[in-house]
Amino acid sequence: MADGTIEEPAVKERNVPKPVFTDAEAGALEFPSSRSRTYNYFTPRRRRASVYEDVTVDVQPDPERHLTQGWIYSFADGSRGYPQEWTALKSSNWHLFLDPNEEWEQTIYRNNADVVRQVASTLANARAADAYARWNRSWTRVVERHVSAWAHLEQGLGLHVYTSAQRDGPTNMINNALAVGAAHKLRFAQDIILYNLELSEQIEGFDGSAHVKVWQDDPIWQPTRRNAEQLTGTRDWAEQFFALAVVFEPLVGELFRSGFVMQAAALQGDFVTPTIMGTGEADTAREQRGARALFRMLADDEQHGAHNREVMQGWLETWTPRSLEAAHHLQPIWSQISEKVVRFEDSLARSRERMADLLEDITLEIPREVQA
Repeated sequence: MADGTIEEPAVKERNVPKPVFTDAEAGALEFPSSRSRTYNYFTPRRRRASVYEDVTVDVQPDPERHLTQGWIYSFADGSRGYPQEWTALKSSNWHLFLDPNEEWEQTIYRNNADVVRQVASTLANARAADAYARWNRSWTRVVERHVSAWAHLEQGLGLHVYTSAQRDGPTNMINNALAVGAAHKLRFAQDIILYNLELSEQIEGFDGSAHVKVWQDDPIWQPTRRNAEQLTGTRDWAEQFFALAVVFEPLVGELFRSGFVMQAAALQGDFVTPTIMGTGEADTAREQRGARALFRMLADDEQHGAHNREVMQGWLETWTPRSLEAAHHLQPIWSQISEKVVRFEDSLARSRERMADLLEDITLEIPREVQA
């Protein structure tokens, strides 16, 4: 310019959309709990949500409830998220199931820690009282071979049945309950093996490795082993849970743990083994409460109840004969002790009765073999 100043070039304004805030924004809405620091995305079972509900319900997202865009990942075969087709059972609302035990992460650690302390205290008391010296030889051999062999079963069921099934369940509440079952089984298996090591140190001549060959080769255990392996090979997560908690546990698990070991141990001078096996019985009772609630919910489903009852009756026809075969092959163990306080037939009758009660609660027909 004439006066020597340099003229700045004009800056062209960019056409950028400007944000517009309206009262429709979520932060501007007023609702009953607007100023609350507690958020409920579900209807609690009681007036107020329990801690279990707060930390469990809807933690796992679901396209039917919150994921409006659908599952954000898929498997190689094209299935996405947690497909409901992974079980033959159907539900109008899988989220209705809440674990009656109200198990969540903190309770798993707390309950298992309590059990470990109980077992450790019992072993310490037995060691101080020289309790194992009062065992008769026949009972020592039963514990050495058969009680210790039970650890292999619990390990397999926890690692390859409950752990597998919990991944495939369609809601966090179902998965959580099954994961707790896995944790219980694995801990119980370890309790038995640690007990075996303790007995190897405390009882002269106790063969701490005999249980391995018994589990692998003894004809008494092969139908039980086969039953467990068939459970691990089942891909329907609900069938796995049903066949294990509703069929196998009453007819085989409770038969051996409660119907034999816990009944027979006292007259053999043994107060330790029933304590160990009793922890497994308590765990099983918790899993069965969950199974009772889940399968009753599915049997009562207004839309799919008839279909679900038909499917579960088919599962009973498949798994009941397998578990009864396993149970009958365990009968010789009842004859391997000198003080016979319980008959195998009475123990099996009690197991059948327990299973029948469970099936009545689920509203299923009791198989002919269980009624006998």
